[in-house]
Amino acid sequence: MAHYNCLIVDDEVELTKMTAEYFEMFGVSSYVANDMDSCLGFLAGNTCDVVLLDVNLGDRSGFELCKKIREDSDIPILFISARQSDDDVLIALNIGGDDYVKKPYALSVLLAKVKVILRRNQGASSSGGQAAKQESSPMDRATMSVTLNGRKVQLKAREFALMEYLYEHRNTIVTKNEIFEAVWGDSFYSDGTLNVHIRRLREKIEKDPNDPQYIKTIWGTGYILEIGE
Repeated sequence: MAHYNCLIVDDEVELTKMTAEYFEMFGVSSYVANDMDSCLGFLAGNTCDVVLLDVNLGDRSGFELCKKIREDSDIPILFISARQSDDDVLIALNIGGDDYVKKPYALSVLLAKVKVILRRNQGASSSGGQAAKQESSPMDRATMSVTLNGRKVQLKAREFALMEYLYEHRNTIVTKNEIFEAVWGDSFYSDGTLNVHIRRLREKIEKDPNDPQYIKTIWGTGYILEIGE
């Protein structure tokens, strides 16, 4: 089983080859798959840190592939596409994508996004041994879950990181930029990305996601997690 930093899935053969070569120049090991079957075949026997996924894969859809990957993996997925519709962006984020990069893009910007994810993953690994939870904390890193009012809620990796940051700054307003820097590692991401993840959290922990008791929006600024000490 081989491990790569980045899996690039795009039916534009020359573009994927150029992107992989550029990434390799900067120490980011990359594997190229030009269709859905090649991607799934790779993932069946190998591992990677991040997937760059095009929406259009010949006669198949990157959205369909994302759903398949999400059935058993929480690996970061960055959609890359020439499709500019906001609807496409929302679909990508709602089905489990972490970000959406519109073509044409600068390879330097794409590389920067990938490196942020790699740094974040390395940071999570190195701190895992010293991340013992506090007795009174509702957050459990070992199982990526949160317990509220006696109810244990299972979260995905990014949801847990977001919830943990909000909990660490509970009862304090945190700005969107602060969240992006802490949870995503940079400010490249869009408000839509954050909004989708906040909505997912609310759907899991709030009795009424449309009238949240815990995670409240501070319009024009950010969010606040209102919870007892």
